[in-house]
Amino acid sequence: MISDRKLSHILICRDLDVSYKKGTHLDDVELIHCALPELDLEDVDISTKLFGKKLSAPIIISSMTGGHPETKNINERLAKAANRLGIGICVGSQRAALEDPRLKDTFRIVREISKDLLVIANMGAAQLLSPKAREYAEAAISMIDADALAVHLNPLQELVQPGGDVRFKGIIHALSDLVKSLNKPLIVKEIGCGISREVAQEIVRIGASAIDVAGAGGTSWAAVEFYNSKQSGDSLKSEVAETFWNWGIPTAMSLCEVLSLKSNLTVISSGGIQNGLHVAKSIALGADLAGMARPLLIPAFSSEEAIVARLSRIIAELKTTLMLLGCRDLAQLKSVPLVIKGDLLNWVLQRGLEVRGIDRR
Repeated sequence: MISDRKLSHILICRDLDVSYKKGTHLDDVELIHCALPELDLEDVDISTKLFGKKLSAPIIISSMTGGHPETKNINERLAKAANRLGIGICVGSQRAALEDPRLKDTFRIVREISKDLLVIANMGAAQLLSPKAREYAEAAISMIDADALAVHLNPLQELVQPGGDVRFKGIIHALSDLVKSLNKPLIVKEIGCGISREVAQEIVRIGASAIDVAGAGGTSWAAVEFYNSKQSGDSLKSEVAETFWNWGIPTAMSLCEVLSLKSNLTVISSGGIQNGLHVAKSIALGADLAGMARPLLIPAFSSEEAIVARLSRIIAELKTTLMLLGCRDLAQLKSVPLVIKGDLLNWVLQRGLEVRGIDRR
């Protein structure tokens, strides 16, 4: 059943409108044009490091799929593209393969592409409530020889999904235990509803290595489950999912929430990231990297070359943005002047967040 659901999810995301309707609000961040950049384009360096591996650009292919035989080719193409361009990749939830070993190769193919590729394993927070939580985590990492483990928080999706998990009590304690026992970095991520300052404080407290905000602005998993529930004949779940289609903290707001803590955690911006300018704005706000999923899904059904073409454009847009800001590298990008306006400014002020670009005098 889980395997079939994985395929259903990916086809819904490919074929139907599942977008959050209110946007990321990254357009509320204005970067200040530099008409006299004292550098050449070849001087611009957008490389970075994550968990000991060098990336040619601060980009990760976010978790999408695996766990059904028909998804193996998608993961293979994504991994090959990531390897060619020197970026990282996070696989989709590995629960299906943890429960059915015959599906392991749909994930393992990612590591088989290259031992040097930054690969992130993935499991759901609800699985941490199992007595076998540590065993599941270690198995997920071992399955793909992962460099880190992402644990995804998805309460909304679970609540509107037919047969979804509705028990969440104890997850914070379970995450803390996992951090202490795991010999790999732990990333805590949402899947499209964002992470608040209060939740980020808990994640910092337990000692995680990174936060992926996965804010609202891209794929709405309530929307995905709206269609999924309709297909399965569960009208009540479908109706509830429709009500929460646009629930969540937009990506720009979630970034400001998390970054206001000024912690040492790596912060990944994802949720509706569409282009290199979005990546640049995220890093200018203070993020370390950006992740994207659905913009690469359509090309992933086509070919490796199509994925490479889309990512190459995003990377070129990012380098162009740095050039137009007079930035030689990502460290300089994090200190460029910027203006925060509109709904994002209102959010930051009402929430009392200490973020770049806001002078409270």
